[in-house]
Amino acid sequence: MQSRSSGRRPSTRVSAFHLTPLAAACLGLVLSSQLQAQQASNASVTVTGIRGALESAVNIKRESDNIVEVISAEDLGKLPDTSVAEGLSRLPGITSQRTGGRAQQISIRGLGPDFATALLNGREQVTTGDSRGVEFDQYPSELLHRVVVYKTPDGGLLGQGLSGTVDLQTVRPLEANRGFAAGYRKAFLGQNTGNPGHGDRMSVSYVDSFADRKIGIALGFARLDETGPKTERFDSWGGGSAKLNGAGSDLQVPYNGFGYFQDQTTQRREGAMAVLQLRPSDRYETTIDYFKSSFDKISATKGFQAPLNDSWNPAAGNYDSAGVLTAATLSGSKVTAGTFNNVRAVIRNDATSTFDDVKSLGWNNRFKLDKDLSLVADFNKSSAERTGGIIETTAGTVQSQLGKAQLDSIKFTDARQFTPGLDYTNRSIVRLTDVQGWGGGVGSPQAGYSKLPSVSDELSAGRLSLKKELSGGMFSAIEGGYNSTDREKVRAFKEGRLVILGDTTGLGSAAMPGSGTTTIAGIPIATFDPSSSVGSIYQVATKVHPDIYNKDWTVKEKVNTAYIKGDIDGKLMSRNVRGNVGLQFVKTEQSSAAFNVDRGNCTGDTPATCPGSSVAQGASYNDVLPSVNLAFDLGQSQLLRVGAAKVMARPTMNDMRASKSVSYDAAKNVLTGDGGNPQLEPFRANALDVSYERYFGRGAIVSLAGFYKDLDTYVLRQNVSYDFRSLLSPSMKLPAGGSTIGLMNMPVNGSGGSIKGLELSAVFPFEMIAKPLSGFGMQASYSNTSSAIDLSTAGFNLDGVDAAKKSTIELPGLSKRVSNLVVYYEKDGFGARVAQRSRSDFVGEVTNFAGDRQLTYIKGESIVDLQLSYNLKLAGKQNLSILFQGINMTNAKFERYREEPSNVIESVKYGKTFLIGLSYKM
Repeated sequence: MQSRSSGRRPSTRVSAFHLTPLAAACLGLVLSSQLQAQQASNASVTVTGIRGALESAVNIKRESDNIVEVISAEDLGKLPDTSVAEGLSRLPGITSQRTGGRAQQISIRGLGPDFATALLNGREQVTTGDSRGVEFDQYPSELLHRVVVYKTPDGGLLGQGLSGTVDLQTVRPLEANRGFAAGYRKAFLGQNTGNPGHGDRMSVSYVDSFADRKIGIALGFARLDETGPKTERFDSWGGGSAKLNGAGSDLQVPYNGFGYFQDQTTQRREGAMAVLQLRPSDRYETTIDYFKSSFDKISATKGFQAPLNDSWNPAAGNYDSAGVLTAATLSGSKVTAGTFNNVRAVIRNDATSTFDDVKSLGWNNRFKLDKDLSLVADFNKSSAERTGGIIETTAGTVQSQLGKAQLDSIKFTDARQFTPGLDYTNRSIVRLTDVQGWGGGVGSPQAGYSKLPSVSDELSAGRLSLKKELSGGMFSAIEGGYNSTDREKVRAFKEGRLVILGDTTGLGSAAMPGSGTTTIAGIPIATFDPSSSVGSIYQVATKVHPDIYNKDWTVKEKVNTAYIKGDIDGKLMSRNVRGNVGLQFVKTEQSSAAFNVDRGNCTGDTPATCPGSSVAQGASYNDVLPSVNLAFDLGQSQLLRVGAAKVMARPTMNDMRASKSVSYDAAKNVLTGDGGNPQLEPFRANALDVSYERYFGRGAIVSLAGFYKDLDTYVLRQNVSYDFRSLLSPSMKLPAGGSTIGLMNMPVNGSGGSIKGLELSAVFPFEMIAKPLSGFGMQASYSNTSSAIDLSTAGFNLDGVDAAKKSTIELPGLSKRVSNLVVYYEKDGFGARVAQRSRSDFVGEVTNFAGDRQLTYIKGESIVDLQLSYNLKLAGKQNLSILFQGINMTNAKFERYREEPSNVIESVKYGKTFLIGLSYKM
């Protein structure tokens, strides 16, 4: 893990832009012709606030040997955006995906979250999910001093990703000004959703030094406490065909079924940071830093689900009759409105809790052995834990006997309007029961479901490096080192059916407690809080299944890295050039422990009737990763950067699990199975980056960057020949001839492809063009990325997409077009900033009903945020600022679709959020 005290020169910048590429190019020409005369006059200006943050970011970028982007704190303990993920998504070529209305994970240059790694003060961080992608909203922005995104690696950057490396940095007290800062913001959430929420955010930070700046301390605390709005979510089961009154030709109906849900989340995040930095002499320096974040989320979901065009006939018997289309309004063969009879609707009252804890401890020691020789010893430990639970309940009309329940008629239009005939607030009609037989029938009744997922992830690492300063040659320094990392991630998943207490027939029911009701999309339903219903209404029948066994695993990694890096500072082709050249040798040992399941030996869904057997497998491999970064000085504040490297990203730990299952396919007379692959090797790629940068004064830049990545391999699921001998039980039926060779669907290292793109960006204050525009400025970027990677739909878990209709999918995480624009004004204590970030459609990732990761199509979005502030200067260096922020001012929807953008399967409006607050600094 690279420590900031190792001398690395980073760089980054926020940018945003909703201009066309042509307009952006014209902007660069305007700047080139009009700004250079202003460079000298601005050299002595000292600024703070928004412009100060941009100046700092631009200067760090300029001095970096690598191609990087930077977010710099406006003032002590304050980043420009309300979350780290939002700030990152304003950088060129970087996008974020919203979860619950909040930016959470990022994609760098069209590659998904798992292709990037996150560091804290140069050290690799673990994650709370079952993958490697970090959830950046876990890190309070108020506790960070700077964020650096390395788009090109070097030999000394450990824990690097394939798409990029994000280094979250806390303040170093001996390199910072002394000060105290405090802030408070009152939040008004989802203001135009009809059911708004509320909350607050507060933070304090303190930096000081003592003993003639030989001792430095930094302390910080941040808290977020919110009760979110009640947001409505539409869930479509896709369209289909039906006959009018059960006869005649097929007509196209817009919905086979649907669900309308109302979600509300209460969340509380508390983060703390502490840094102790000691410099007793010029020959020794030691720094201990600690970071902790706890993020608790409790969600209540109310919903109405209706299978319209589907009969839902479980093998154990009928729970409702096939839907019949009547009273249809037609447009050709398309049904635009109508009624479905024989509907047995489901009322949902669910409770979900997630408790995340992230901790990181680092100890860095720097020894100056002589004038030109230094030694760094760095040790760290990072841990993450996620616990919680999900309680799902179902209510509806009650069956007197199997197939004998009161059914409904539901009117619908293709505008997502539905009108049921029954009163679903009437608790004498609606009772807690097994409505649709989703557990398999009366033999295994399921009036609800319980899930208890958990994830723990721990990493410890140690690093030694030696650096020698050189003079008189092409190299200014040479550094060599060794790093050892041990990591273990454990995922567990306990599940069970909820059964009504005392139910002996499988058709039992219970009264819904309380008298609560709510209305969702015009449909009134009865509601209650199910969080304490186990034991009073339900008992849990433990359930096991091969798919549940698949979610219970341990993955271990031991990674040893030796590296060498030379810093370049000389002349090449008559040009001043700086940069670095390096090499890493990486040895990886990985293993997984999990469960194998013989489906032929599963006669039920209990541990006794579907046993699993433990298994452990692993692999080892080596990688050699060369890299070079060169920055040519073209004169007149122009830089041409070239970077080339061999890069890699380890597969997700869920794909590396040892879990496997086997069954006999009678139709094909072959053994089949599915599972993970602990022998998986990384995604590997050759990367080339070129960047032209033109600087103007201290805080302005226009840059054009291009990149090309040639992926040698890509991990996807395929059917491969596999010997199932070790998985088989005596009860498993074998194909004719008794062969144990069959087909295993598992992740493999398949063929890769290429991804390339262009990034145009600019940051500048308008006063460099005309003095009357003093105080105004902007930052902007436009990215265009394309991929030649051909991914088979059959190789991924893509939500509801028929591989026969759509054989290939786009690269997950890739939006072809990404633009950002920030316009600001800051003068005489007043500050204003309007920011817009946009991205086109992409394949994203969500968590499905089973708790697994699932790819899905997500519509592009454009989000506009606003910030206003006024700074009151008090006595001495004291400042009091009044702050107003508006988030998602255009009320951008989050929408998922299936195959075609018109086939929307989920639509959510999170509404606008406003924050009003104060910040104090001295």
